[in-house]
Amino acid sequence: MARMMLFDGELNNAAAAEEATETHYDFDLFVISAGSGGVRAARFSANNGAKVCYSWLYSQKILVYGATYGSELEKVDFTWKKLLQKKTDEILRLNNIYKRLLANAAVKLYEVEVRQIDGTKISYTAKHILIAIGSRAHRPNIPRHELAITSDEALSLEEFPKRAIVLGGGYIVVEFASIWRGMGATVELFFRKELPLRGFDDEMRARVARNLEGRGINLHPQTSLAELIKTDDGITVKSSHGEEFVADVVLFATVRIPNTKRLNLEYVGVELDQDGAVKVDEYSRTNILTIWAMRDATNRINLTHVALMEATCFAASASILNTVFGRKLTKADYSNVAYAIFCIPPLAVVGLSEEEAVEKAIGNILVFTSGFNPMKNIGG
Repeated sequence: MARMMLFDGELNNAAAAEEATETHYDFDLFVISAGSGGVRAARFSANNGAKVCYSWLYSQKILVYGATYGSELEKVDFTWKKLLQKKTDEILRLNNIYKRLLANAAVKLYEVEVRQIDGTKISYTAKHILIAIGSRAHRPNIPRHELAITSDEALSLEEFPKRAIVLGGGYIVVEFASIWRGMGATVELFFRKELPLRGFDDEMRARVARNLEGRGINLHPQTSLAELIKTDDGITVKSSHGEEFVADVVLFATVRIPNTKRLNLEYVGVELDQDGAVKVDEYSRTNILTIWAMRDATNRINLTHVALMEATCFAASASILNTVFGRKLTKADYSNVAYAIFCIPPLAVVGLSEEEAVEKAIGNILVFTSGFNPMKNIGG
């Protein structure tokens, strides 16, 4: 939209001329998302006066909470399928809350894909497009890798695995290993480094590793998987050190990549990196100034509360072309982001690790460490 310098008495004529030449759009903002970040961006933009359309593309914490009561499961009527159904019910409850929030903000909502019943696509135009999709699991190049599952399927296994092999060193691996072991499974955890949770404070990583071992999880540091073989007894796994293990399920949780492939972004000229992440500036703008991206689509810090921060900044920033969303450009602050790892017990981190502090400091640093036993673990 062009801007004009107005002189006294010319306001009405300029407005009429602008209205006559302005391109008509169905929406001010079209959001492609399925998470809390996209919902917030849509709501806040609508509350600022924008006409918004939200396309909904289709939690493991509940399972973690259940795993903390693993020692009590023999005393109650517990079934894995019942727990998964409770998990699904909770996700549906949260989805309904999101839908209600969007409806209350007068956001037009489409689920899954923008298609009519007969399968034909519906086309819309929008001044701005926000890509706020998630990521998908990527399988490592291991012979017969199709025998394994990823974290996407792990949340919906029909049968509880009694023997599990888990490959990876990130928080997803630590969480699922804790879930399955807490519910009685034998768990073998393989990772390439000396400790799990690469990038976290080394002292914290060592504490988590001790806790995992203390709960009966078998750790295999600096070890990968070489081959998977289907047998009558399950899946035989050969490690990079030549050892063999048998499991009911093998979980790959090594890498997740942005789920941008199906969006065909290259067709409109949006720049992606080699992993499919959308390239953005500090304000979450792509090289196409009317297309924005956040959340896992940009592969920056893929956490829910970070996505919410990015969404808040987006709603305040989208006025770059003098739209109705907000008033000024606002960039997200990625320093001192808090992390929570839902192992048992959970790990919470904020600020610099000791290693990062040493690297950034001029001179010596002081490190204070304290440990304690929770009151519930004391006594008979």
